[in-house]
Amino acid sequence: MQWIINLFRENPELAIFLTLGVGFWLGNLKYKGLSLGIVTSVLLVGVVVGQMNIEISGPMKSVFFLMFLFSIGYSVGPEFFRAMRTDGIKQVIFAVILCVMCLLAPFAVAKIFGFNMGETIGLLAGSQTMSAILGVGTSTIETLGVPAEQQQEWFDIMPVSYAVTYLFGTIGSAYLLSILGPALLGGLKKVKAQTKELEEKLNKSEILDDPAFENVNRPVIFRAYQIEGVWFENGHTVKELEEEIQKQGRIVYVERIRKGDKIIDPQSDTVLNIGDEVVLSGRREYVIEDEGWIGDEVYDAHLLSFPVETLFVLVNSKGAKNKTIDQLNREKYMHGVMIRHITRAGIEIPVLKQTVIYEGDRIEIVGLTREIRDAAPFIGFVERPSNKTDFTFVSLGIVIGGVIGSLAIHIGQVPLSLSASGGALIAGLVLGWLRTKRPMYGNIPAASLWIMNNIGLNMFIAIVGITTGPKFVAGLKDVGMIMFVAGILSTSIPLILGVIIGNKIFKFHPAVTLGCCAGGRTTTAALGAVQDTLESTIPALGYTVTYAVGNTLLILWGVVMVLLMA
Repeated sequence: MQWIINLFRENPELAIFLTLGVGFWLGNLKYKGLSLGIVTSVLLVGVVVGQMNIEISGPMKSVFFLMFLFSIGYSVGPEFFRAMRTDGIKQVIFAVILCVMCLLAPFAVAKIFGFNMGETIGLLAGSQTMSAILGVGTSTIETLGVPAEQQQEWFDIMPVSYAVTYLFGTIGSAYLLSILGPALLGGLKKVKAQTKELEEKLNKSEILDDPAFENVNRPVIFRAYQIEGVWFENGHTVKELEEEIQKQGRIVYVERIRKGDKIIDPQSDTVLNIGDEVVLSGRREYVIEDEGWIGDEVYDAHLLSFPVETLFVLVNSKGAKNKTIDQLNREKYMHGVMIRHITRAGIEIPVLKQTVIYEGDRIEIVGLTREIRDAAPFIGFVERPSNKTDFTFVSLGIVIGGVIGSLAIHIGQVPLSLSASGGALIAGLVLGWLRTKRPMYGNIPAASLWIMNNIGLNMFIAIVGITTGPKFVAGLKDVGMIMFVAGILSTSIPLILGVIIGNKIFKFHPAVTLGCCAGGRTTTAALGAVQDTLESTIPALGYTVTYAVGNTLLILWGVVMVLLMA
């Protein structure tokens, strides 16, 4: 056993990877739908590993934390700046108010209970489930000129307070917004009915009442039919056939035609006659219907053998931005092109006819190669599959942001600055937004962004757990139950007030109100719980703007809370 302990002491990097491996495994375990979450699990495993008194020196913790903050800013930057200058400003103001309450509630609770600096930062981070506050708070405390022993005492208690309050911060938020939230808004039955009504309204076409975009998650399929119906006795063009199907409330396209032994690509004026075969494309729920008026379905392997391509497009073109899905669908260049997903600020949003597409959205389109490649330039920048990360962009962005963030002004004896951590976050925001203007630069693939986000944060948390492990148990005895109660108050007060304010003052739709509260608190688990309760994805419409604002402000509150307590 002593040999193993010495091995980890001499090779602390092994202790870190042990903590990450076990922490990620434990964090993914669920019991009746509940889990500790990866960050909390990594922290607790780190505490256990830290009982071996492992010293970790050097800047490793800060390196990964800065990478995490930059990735957060990069993800939400386009939505953050878009909302600041468009009709999303109402949600921005709400998110700012909610975030201010998320700062003031823990601050007031900390004053009432007499918590010190470290306990308060841990309370803020855990009750608001914003782990990054620990890192930002730590770097800000280091600028205060406080004696090293005092700083270390605060640093040791911070993860204890965080761990005690994080559990209710996560589970409690989901309960408050999915169960108590609808009750405050008139009852679950009423809110579900209102949500269904809004869903139908947003899914109504301005010209044609077709349900083409009700559910884009279903796969697109292609089916072949032999033309036999009397409707074709005098011949009809491809355009006339597609328009006839649209009158039935469906969007279906003619993709291929067989005339005798020849297979041809359709044109709008191509005439279809009895005996021809056609391939129709559309979403499964709209193609699998009674097409007996056309003819019998046939299996023609040669006719059905053709490539279909999927592209991801970053919206930055006037041809798509600020248009509804319904408006985009009626553009000529979208013929044969179907939208599968829209991702905004890293969050998948519902694709309904009246959903507005904004600059910076990432759209997945599918169709024949010639169709989607014709359509893509009108939508934006095609993101070709790539495993390469523009690390020059990432590294210099972090350096520039860190330098600017480290500049300080002094009010009396108190230095005011964003710190290198806050600067890295702001740099990510700006550069993420700039990429929507110049998308050929600064590519960070989704997989790389996931690594930067998850490994960056959890590497920091693992080191925190390992280095504070020996003192964690003693700290838990000191702050245990009283800190848990403080966490309940700090989590509940802002969310309850947020639901009331969103409903009474901002007049948001109930489902959007709940989504805004989840977004402002950056709690995806709560968004999922709300959507499951309401049986709708509508709450996501209130999540993306507030999520972008919340991710920025809640992290910066680590700086502000230190200054308030100082």
